[in-house]
Amino acid sequence: MKQRALGTAVALYAVVALGWVLMHPVRLTLSGSGLHASAALSDALLWLRWAALAALLVYAGARRSLTTWIFACMVLGAEIGNDFPAVALNLRVLSLVFLRLIKTIIAPLLFATLVSGIAGHADLKRVGRMGVKAIVYFEVITTFALTIGLGAIRISQAGAGIRLTGAVAAGDALPTQRLTLVDTILHVFPENIAKSVAEGQVLQVVVFAVLFGIALAMVREERRKPLLTLVESLAETMFKFTKIVMLFAPIGAGAALAYTVATTGLGVLGNLARLLVTLYAALAVFVLAVLLPVALVARVPLRRFLKAVAEPVTIAFATANSEAALPIAMEKMEELGVPRQVVAFVMPTGYSFNLDGSTLYLSLAAIFVAQAAGVHLSLGQQLLLMLTLMLTSKGVAGVSRASLVILLGTVSSFGLPVEPVFILLGIDQLMDMGRTGVNVLGNCLATVVVARWEGEFAAE
Repeated sequence: MKQRALGTAVALYAVVALGWVLMHPVRLTLSGSGLHASAALSDALLWLRWAALAALLVYAGARRSLTTWIFACMVLGAEIGNDFPAVALNLRVLSLVFLRLIKTIIAPLLFATLVSGIAGHADLKRVGRMGVKAIVYFEVITTFALTIGLGAIRISQAGAGIRLTGAVAAGDALPTQRLTLVDTILHVFPENIAKSVAEGQVLQVVVFAVLFGIALAMVREERRKPLLTLVESLAETMFKFTKIVMLFAPIGAGAALAYTVATTGLGVLGNLARLLVTLYAALAVFVLAVLLPVALVARVPLRRFLKAVAEPVTIAFATANSEAALPIAMEKMEELGVPRQVVAFVMPTGYSFNLDGSTLYLSLAAIFVAQAAGVHLSLGQQLLLMLTLMLTSKGVAGVSRASLVILLGTVSSFGLPVEPVFILLGIDQLMDMGRTGVNVLGNCLATVVVARWEGEFAAE
């Protein structure tokens, strides 16, 4: 019933908005009484549009869903940007407040999740060979995912034409630099972690966290446990902090889209539709061109495997939550013939290090931001961007809309504007469903491949 009400409100708004768009050029060609009639009809459609928008906001208030509120505020922002551009320009401060809150999350969240993910798997030394094989497999597959996402957005050019000239000139992003090969290598390693955090150097924070996690994993159990508990508590606290900040997301996203529409026009909505199609096409290519050949090479029984993963992937797609599908996914992999000890190690580790759908989305969205800003990234910058995303995407699968946090931190460190990231929130739920389903599918396949690699997969 609630979905039907939302559909009715959206359909009503779409009809009157389309009517206004169609009437707009007509009123410019008429004269005399015809012009007055056209103006009256256009004004009537304007009021109808706002009435439909009011109905959508009332529904959002009754629904009390963050996703619904984000969508409703995005529509409201687009309407304000189109009808009252002067007001929309002043609303930009709200999106900047949201940006500052998000930026406070990035460093402690990445540090806590990476350290707890690495040091918490100190048993990697005991499983030895299987752990190394799993990590190698994860990194190879996520590299393919990043490459496909990068190629897809370069082909579709979904971000081209947005023309965010005001956003680039506003000084929200760090200045870009032309780095030599030596500078690029040195740029990866921090000389002062506090300085790296203050300057938003995400990759340097990640490198420090990885080395810190490895060092902590080498400490004796009785010495490691207190610090590991502290880091895990910090990670859990940052999860809650993120949820609090995301309550401001509807206002921040609506204000950002209002500013974007006021400065660029309604054409940005077409760019978002093209981006959504690009993402799902790229995910399909990844599944067919990467995961399927891997399954064939590993001699995975495809029919039985597809039957086993159908339920967890469906749950992940419907809920856009990988954790909701984890228990049933582990159970199905055991039923398929993967030993419990392999499932218990590879599946949880994969949820931190093998987020195929999320990494593909991040590379696609980062280039979308660059295209929207009209910024050309050199081959070296794109390779550094892929390396950054490969590392920063680890360990944050449990955070609601974690991709927003990672994407904002990454684009800021590359001197790109942040407004295009905010407008992605309007279709984030639709994109999250696809990338989460691929995350679960990739982790299930990784479990079978590692078991086969170890000679422990019971094919029958």
